[in-house]
Amino acid sequence: MAQAPERGVPAGYIAPLAAVDSARFGIAIVTADGREFAGGDGDMTFSIQSISKVFALTLALGVAGDQLWTRVGVEPSGTAFNSIVQLEHEQGIPRNPFINAGAIVVTDVLLGRHEPREAIGEMLRFVRMLAGDKDIFVDETVARAEEETGFRNLALANYMRAFGNLRRPVEQVLGVYFHHCALAMSCRQLARAGRYLMTGGRHPETGHSIVSARRARRINALMLTCGHYDGSGEFAFRVGLPGKSGVGGGILTIVPGVASIAVWSPGLNERGNSQLGTFALERLVHRTGWSIFDPRPG
Repeated sequence: MAQAPERGVPAGYIAPLAAVDSARFGIAIVTADGREFAGGDGDMTFSIQSISKVFALTLALGVAGDQLWTRVGVEPSGTAFNSIVQLEHEQGIPRNPFINAGAIVVTDVLLGRHEPREAIGEMLRFVRMLAGDKDIFVDETVARAEEETGFRNLALANYMRAFGNLRRPVEQVLGVYFHHCALAMSCRQLARAGRYLMTGGRHPETGHSIVSARRARRINALMLTCGHYDGSGEFAFRVGLPGKSGVGGGILTIVPGVASIAVWSPGLNERGNSQLGTFALERLVHRTGWSIFDPRPG
């Protein structure tokens, strides 16, 4: 597959992701008043990968409440998404729920009330409900590819198990984790799924509370400070919005009270974040003034 180097390079360690054309680009915006805009490949499905960590965290907070923070921290890691270096020094407590180690603990929490198949089904039902779209699915080919190459995640999980911070069998936890990462969505579906973080924790169509306003603020805060791994500071500097990236090339970005935005371009920069997607969001914010750091009229 021909690639465009100026757009970054797709993740090479997961075969189905490596095969995606880096010339692909999609964007979708859903506003607080219900308008939807999509462009490019905005309706093409892709593997959302670590963006699923936002939805897994939301579910886990419903299970464990603030007790979750005794097992997972809330600080930026400053290291790569699959790094193991901090776990020994910090007694097996991951820095935050958006690095791989933290998301594995979050998955362990979700397995506290479900068997693996049920936990996967719960996540799928949840994102379908958020997006109002039953066509969202788990890409089993991607899930299998991740299982075949997930040696670092296996090391992270076993290390945390040794510290007592993983309570279910490692194979079960990782199987569910890989299936969460293999969720396939389009930019339009992803932007719709993120709307509750735009509207203070409520589903904008039903008014149903997904999370409390306080928890929605905290999830957004974690997305701003930790959502792009060791590139989180740069994303905050350039874009100035809560966002969560995935190595499939997607980024979910929230403008609180204004819009939910999803972009996708599979070429990644050196930190594993979508190169063209980040640039597009930077341009969008510059044009609209949507950064949370920009003063707004009224």
